[in-house]
Amino acid sequence: MVTREDLIVPVGQLCRDCALAKVKKVLVGGATRTDSVLAGVEEVSSRAELIAVHDGARPLVTTEVIDAAIQKAAECGAAAPAVPVKDTIKRAVDGVVVETPDRSQLFAIQTPQVFDSDLLVGALHKAVEDGAPITDDCGAVERIGMKVYLTAGSYENIKITTPADMLAAEAILRSRDT
Repeated sequence: MVTREDLIVPVGQLCRDCALAKVKKVLVGGATRTDSVLAGVEEVSSRAELIAVHDGARPLVTTEVIDAAIQKAAECGAAAPAVPVKDTIKRAVDGVVVETPDRSQLFAIQTPQVFDSDLLVGALHKAVEDGAPITDDCGAVERIGMKVYLTAGSYENIKITTPADMLAAEAILRSRDT
């Protein structure tokens, strides 16, 4: 698990308190997302064929979403869950719309993103070497010319980054309890 330096002790304690046996080590992340993911993947066993990268900000992921991404990555080398966007998306420059992409071709990408381990490590090293700004791990793989295949995500697999997201997450959890 990779986290900020100031959270190493609390995250480690949380892992112990919750008996998360799969967490072998808690690491300090890097200056960028790419640096942080690279720090984590370099700790993965050399025997691992696939590596799944998951954002802690997406705690509502289901086993179905995870399993589908793993299965597709095992077949194709790179996979990520996604959902079709619901809103019309505009591309703007200086506050002026310059393009309205075809919504039928747009997807919101989620995690876990799953990759052949050698592919991911190589793509991340190349991104760091090039100083490329990467917002997700698929981007690192895409920029070296490899295809990433989409699997069925879930609209409940939300990223919690705002207070409104927390309210939505609480509603999702309440609906799952019924």
